[in-house]
Amino acid sequence: MQMQENQRLELKCELNERFERSVVSFLNYTGGGEILIGVNHNGNAVGVVNPDEEQLKIVDRIRNNIRPQTLGLFDVVHDKINDKDVIRVIVSCGQQRPYYIRKFGMSEQGCFVRVGSSSQPMSEQMIEEFIAKRQQITLQTMLSPRQNLTFKQLRIYYQEKNLEPTEQFIESLDFRQSDGQFNYVAYLFADSNGVSIKIAVYAGTDKVDLLETREYGNTCLITATQKILDRLDSENRTFAKITSKKRLEKERVNTIALREAVINGIAHNDYSKGVPLVEIFSDRIVVTSCGGLVDGLTEEDFFKCRSMPRNREIMRLFRDMELVEQIGSGMSRILKAYNRSIFEITPSFTVVTLPFEKSLITPNDKINEGNDKINEGNDKINEGNDKINEGNDKINEGNDKINEVTKTILDLIKDNPTTTISQLIELTGKSQSTISRELREYQDAGLLWREGARKKGRWVVR
Repeated sequence: MQMQENQRLELKCELNERFERSVVSFLNYTGGGEILIGVNHNGNAVGVVNPDEEQLKIVDRIRNNIRPQTLGLFDVVHDKINDKDVIRVIVSCGQQRPYYIRKFGMSEQGCFVRVGSSSQPMSEQMIEEFIAKRQQITLQTMLSPRQNLTFKQLRIYYQEKNLEPTEQFIESLDFRQSDGQFNYVAYLFADSNGVSIKIAVYAGTDKVDLLETREYGNTCLITATQKILDRLDSENRTFAKITSKKRLEKERVNTIALREAVINGIAHNDYSKGVPLVEIFSDRIVVTSCGGLVDGLTEEDFFKCRSMPRNREIMRLFRDMELVEQIGSGMSRILKAYNRSIFEITPSFTVVTLPFEKSLITPNDKINEGNDKINEGNDKINEGNDKINEGNDKINEGNDKINEVTKTILDLIKDNPTTTISQLIELTGKSQSTISRELREYQDAGLLWREGARKKGRWVVR
């Protein structure tokens, strides 16, 4: 296998002093690029001696020698070419251009851009143009609406990955602004926040009949993402056939593509405009994220899986948690299962529509689905009737008790017309208000009246 340098590929026999210059040029170049270390300029793999040690050096040099911060904008991968160990450095174009070599600052000696197959210094005018186009609103520059944030869940996730947090744990994740206040990155990954992602389930192919809305969030974004993926995993399973021995399961949509679409929707969402939304219809699953393509990334770049992360801080944490792998790899997995027609990209939204497997959408399925809804409605009607009957039973029971009291009081009065209210209370065990009320009702109905004085008079029962 022989390769040739081009605008998006640079070959290096070994890690040398010009490495940072190459990384900066790709950070400043639309679509980014790759650097292969262990491959000479003729395109032949010569290998590296110690791949693990070499990767650590590369990561350290990029993090310490290049500004602005590049976390989430590069991947360092151990690869094999013709049985030789090589290092593949995948660099994504950043939004905070111009990037520059730290010790030279934002100058012609520190800023480079890709021209053809080489890294060329940027002119002063180019640097000024990049600064003017810099995106001002980022998760780092957005202030967290809360400042009393805690990160217990995030610490646990890092411990589970054997990435033991240090004393400088929060600072290393770029959770603070220059004045020390927590930014929106911190807010998204805090134990408690106000960001909630919805899953809406509809009965049909439109939004008329909403069956359920469930919200996942107000917690660490990693926790919310995992809960959403678990829910969609259960929603995505359907029984294609039930035999006498077993049930055969079939996926409604490609599981890998669905997972990548959701993770991409969350990681690349523009949180200054809103939150992602997942909708499940009877024939498709739709993932909508806020924000179109980031400035400088064309649709052609997008469909060629050239990545320009909108939120490099989220990408960094998602990579640490192994929710994402290499930059741009998620798009490759989606396009391996579906063509680009499933994407709808506007200036405000990116929408991914994953159609259900056609064999799972048949007329009988629709009829059965309708019958199920009818039966469900009938069950609710029957449930309501049961409650009505239960209420009537209680009313009848109450009437029986009232009649029993009535009979007892009238019988006692018939047996002793001179009986008093105090005696009736003692004989029936009822309260004075109950006895007085019953006597009034009998009198009003003409069933009972009083003759003579109050103390020496008597009752007359019709």
